[in-house]
Amino acid sequence: MGETRIHLIEGMQFVGTGSSGHSVLMDASLKVSGGKDSAARPVDLLLIALGGCTGMDVISILRKMKTEPAAFSIKIDDERAEDYPHVVTKVHITYYVTNDVPEENLKKAIDLSLSKYCPIANTIAGVTKITSSYEIGTNLRG
Repeated sequence: MGETRIHLIEGMQFVGTGSSGHSVLMDASLKVSGGKDSAARPVDLLLIALGGCTGMDVISILRKMKTEPAAFSIKIDDERAEDYPHVVTKVHITYYVTNDVPEENLKKAIDLSLSKYCPIANTIAGVTKITSSYEIGTNLRG
């Protein structure tokens, strides 16, 4: 079992340290009492974690297929509920890869990540509708 610790630094600035021993800084926006807008918000980190999680899965699977892309990026668009607690209701993940990856390999890697391997995607899937798409080309926009 892992252990994550979060400590208040000052104002609304916190530092969180995961079971890996690595830390990340968080802060609130200027609009929130005490926030200095000095770091990412917690929901930003959730979405970044989702992108990192599925991205690592996809790259790992593509490497096993011996079709690693020369370049890879992800863009995540989200929608949140208007009322508190402003949960993330929808997420659309777009994967961008260079054209040296066969489409069927990329599709399989994405499907496996989102349905089986990515714990972040599978944790939020009960609350958040997750959709995905991909673009294969030489110019990555993500």
